[in-house]
Amino acid sequence: MTVLTEIDQRAGGAVARVTFDNQAKLNIVGSAAMDELRATFEALAPRDDLRAVVLAGAGTRAFIGGADIAEMAGLDAETGRAFITRLHLVCAAIRALPVPVIARIQGYALGAGLEIAAACDLRIAADDARFGMPEVRIGIPSVIEAALLPALIGWGRTRRLLYLGDIVEAADAERWGLVERVVPVASLDAAVGEWLDAILANGANAVRLQKELIARWEVLPLRDAIAAGIDAFAEAWQSDEPRAAMAKFLAGRKRG
Repeated sequence: MTVLTEIDQRAGGAVARVTFDNQAKLNIVGSAAMDELRATFEALAPRDDLRAVVLAGAGTRAFIGGADIAEMAGLDAETGRAFITRLHLVCAAIRALPVPVIARIQGYALGAGLEIAAACDLRIAADDARFGMPEVRIGIPSVIEAALLPALIGWGRTRRLLYLGDIVEAADAERWGLVERVVPVASLDAAVGEWLDAILANGANAVRLQKELIARWEVLPLRDAIAAGIDAFAEAWQSDEPRAAMAKFLAGRKRG
């Protein structure tokens, strides 16, 4: 297994593509893979030129097919806590990255794979994608970043996934809000490219401020969330980005 990082240097900044390759085993993740994924995202975080990251699974059968059951079968309470904390730290590193992370999902995204996808900012799936949280079938609850699911799909659908261990097809996942877009397999990379182009067309600092603000909205009461937004708006003006972008917009409107 390996994690491959490719950097695409564009006029508007750098785009990273992170690919997890354990395709012989449906891209399942064990402790070593979790550590490697976490280190990969932590290494990307300090890059000032970074604009976005795409996270994908190698091959066509799975994004990430879940956690390694063979490893989990040997856990006890103490080692189980360490194992699941490792997976949480992968998700935390993704959420802490200061730029948007797009999950490119083809095939299965199950258990740990769906938690990692939920930790990403945006999810785009091929129409062959399948989603599920089947942990209860092997005697454990769904935990850590499964806690993100109610905000995406509501409590009822979260309970359905977690209690029944259902596998959900891509069309239903889009209808529920589990993913933001579903496209034919052949169009998946082009659709990801469209989103990257849109991000790169926007203000780099503005997008970073927006991601930071969204993270604060998740945990703050409404009054404090609004106050945090006022702070973020004021902070945006500490750079020349708003003035330059607005001047360009106004000049274009005059020419039109």
